[in-house]
Amino acid sequence: MDYLPVFLRLEGKPALVVGGGQVAARKADWLLKARARVTLVAPRLVPELAARAARGELAHLEARFAPQQLEGAVVVVAASDDGAVNAAVAAAARTRHIPVNVVDSAELSTFIFPAIIDRSPVVVAVSSAGAAPVLARRVRQQIEALLPARLGALARFLGGRRAAVRRALGPHGRRAFWERIVAGPAALEVLAGNEAAAEQRFGRELRAAGLVNAAGGSGEVYLIGAGPGDPDLLTLRALQLLQQADVILHDRLVPEAILERARRDARRVFVGKETGEAGGQKEINEQLVSLARAGLKVARLKGGDGYVFGRGGEELEILREHGIPYRVVPGITAALGAAACADIPLTHRRLAHSVTLVSGHAATDDSLDWRALAGAHQTVVFYMGVAQLPRILARLRAAGACPGRPAAIVERATLPGERVLRSPLGEIAALATRAQVAAPALLIVGEVAALASSAIAAESGAVPAPAQCAERALA
Repeated sequence: MDYLPVFLRLEGKPALVVGGGQVAARKADWLLKARARVTLVAPRLVPELAARAARGELAHLEARFAPQQLEGAVVVVAASDDGAVNAAVAAAARTRHIPVNVVDSAELSTFIFPAIIDRSPVVVAVSSAGAAPVLARRVRQQIEALLPARLGALARFLGGRRAAVRRALGPHGRRAFWERIVAGPAALEVLAGNEAAAEQRFGRELRAAGLVNAAGGSGEVYLIGAGPGDPDLLTLRALQLLQQADVILHDRLVPEAILERARRDARRVFVGKETGEAGGQKEINEQLVSLARAGLKVARLKGGDGYVFGRGGEELEILREHGIPYRVVPGITAALGAAACADIPLTHRRLAHSVTLVSGHAATDDSLDWRALAGAHQTVVFYMGVAQLPRILARLRAAGACPGRPAAIVERATLPGERVLRSPLGEIAALATRAQVAAPALLIVGEVAALASSAIAAESGAVPAPAQCAERALA
C-alpha cells in the first residue's frame, strides 16, 4: 500500500484551508461534515464560502498565507490556485509535523482525500493513491449504488444494542448472532424504516440465541476448496465463509493471496506437510472437532478441491461421527485450472471421450488398470506427479502407451511463474529435467495436449490426429 487508510476524529479540532475558490470550498465542506473548526486563509472567497463565513460556519482570515497561521492546526489543506503558495504550505506543515493535503499534488501531500461514500456512521473511502482519481470516483459510484440509503440507520440501531448482546452472549456466540441479524429480517425492517417491528424481531432473536448459548451450542466447520491458487478463482461462497471463520486451518498449497481474503482477525493455523513428511491427518481431525466444540467457526482450507485427492472425505466422516455441523464448498480442482491455463480441453468431441484423474502417488499401485490409462481417445491427468514422473512414464510405456502421444506438464497453474511444457510422451521426462520443473505441477497425457501447441492448427481450425503406435503392451 502507498497509503495507510485511517479515519481521523476531527470534531472540535482546528483545521486550516489555504485558498478561497471552489476547490477550497469542496475540501472545507468535508472538514465541516467531520465537525472540524475550519479556518480559511485567502484574500478573497467565492460567494459560497463568503456566505458560510457570514453565518459563522467557518472562520475567514483575509490574508495571504504565512507559516505562523498553522499554529494549533491538526490538519492542513493547500487549495489555492498558486503553486508556489501550495508548496510553501506543504513545507511549513511538514516542518511542524502537521498532516497536509496539497490539491493535485500527491508528491507534496502527506495524506490524500479519498472518494467518500457517506452513510454515517458507515463511511466507505476509495482511493487510487492519487494515480487515477476518476477511476476512484467510478468505483465509489458503483459501491454507492449497492448500499441502501438507510444503512446509517441500521448501524445506529445495531450500535444501540451492543451492550444487551454483550450481556446475553459469550464472545463466540456474539459474532454468529450479529451475522444472523445483519443478514436477517430485523435488518430489513430497519432499512424499510420500520424500527418498531425490527425491535421485536431483534428481541426474539436474542432470546433464542441466549438459550442456545446457555446450552453450550457447538460451532461449525467449513470444508473449502481454495482452487488452483489464483485468489480470483475462489468461489463466492468460499469468500463469504472465509469472512465468517474464526480459525483457518490451511495446507501448503494455499497461497498468502488467498489467506488475505479471509477475515482479518481470524486465527491462521498451518497444518500442511511436505512430501515424505509423516502424516498429520489424525491431529488435523482432532483440531477440527475440538475447535468446533469450543463454539468456533472453522474453515478447513485446501488447495484445489478437498474431495479430489484432498482427504476431504476423511474429514467429513470425522465430523459426522462427532455430530459437528459442517458445510462443503467445492473448489476448482487443479486439473481444471491447469488445463484452462494451458488452453487444453480435457475432453474433445473428436479427440477425448473421457478424462481420468490419477494421483501421482499411485505410480506404484498395481491395482490401477494401466492398460486402460495408456489407451487413446482419452485424457489422463496425473496429480502430484513431479517426483514420480519417471515411474509414471515407465508404467504407461509398459502398458502400451505410444512414445509419440502428446503430453504436457503444467507448473504453478494460475500462479505467478506459471509454465506449460509440451512434448511427446517419450521426451517429457527429459524436458522436465532440463527445465527443473518443481511442485506444484501436474502431467496431462492425451491428444488434447497438442491442441494449443500448433499455431497453424489454431488458425485453420484443424485438430491433430491421435498418435499412431504399433507397440503392444509388454507381457
